[in-house]
Amino acid sequence: MNTIEKQLSASPTNRRYIIVVTAIILILFVWSFTAINLENFQESGWEIASGILTGIIHPDLDLLLTFTKQGVPYLLVETMAIAFLGTIIGSILAIPLAFLSASNVVPAPVSWLTRLLLILIRTVPSLVYGLMLIRVSGQGPFTGVLTVALISIGMLAKLFVDAIEDLDTSILESMTSIGCTTFEKIRFGILPQLFSMFLSTIIYRFDMNLREASILGLVGAGGIGAPLIFAMNSYRWSEVGSILIGLVVLILIVELISNNLRGKLVRG
Repeated sequence: MNTIEKQLSASPTNRRYIIVVTAIILILFVWSFTAINLENFQESGWEIASGILTGIIHPDLDLLLTFTKQGVPYLLVETMAIAFLGTIIGSILAIPLAFLSASNVVPAPVSWLTRLLLILIRTVPSLVYGLMLIRVSGQGPFTGVLTVALISIGMLAKLFVDAIEDLDTSILESMTSIGCTTFEKIRFGILPQLFSMFLSTIIYRFDMNLREASILGLVGAGGIGAPLIFAMNSYRWSEVGSILIGLVVLILIVELISNNLRGKLVRG
């Protein structure tokens, strides 16, 4: 018992480290409160907030239930289509970049340069990509698809790289020893290990892209964002409520389905 107590007393303590880190966090926390200024709240701001809540409680049912191009259902389907197609294109482009970034697949200089490219892609916000691509392809859903595909590449490739670098190389060595071709090693040795992880990551990214596609409409890249901002600028709160209700319902449904699919993929 005495030996155990001596070892415990002799063990290094991190008390000074914990005190310093705690003090830094508290200072940053207190300093962040200086950004809060309740005097900036204007009377019109409270009116807008109450108007949004009133619109959600009393939505425009005609807009919410109509199936024309101006109706909420059509806009939600368009938003989901932008997110889906953009995710597929981004995934296809991310796979070769992921293999070029994997240090266990390609030489170190190639891996380093590809990772640097992916970092640059991830640095630019989605709205900036949207504004740039609007100058190229004009306003509309096609610009939204291009933007979603571009912002998906960085994150998907990064997650794909993690999966590639965790490959069980002993399987490939065994297949090489029995004379398997490169195609056979990819088909039977690599793809079975990566398929579930890749598909789970793509589903997760689609869930995120659905929200991104909603925001991109604010800059004219298609989807439900543009009608939402127009309705808010015109103080048509019942239309705002209808759009928000439809958007929340769509995101909840997609999230439930994607979580279920990802759970099945992870469990095999």
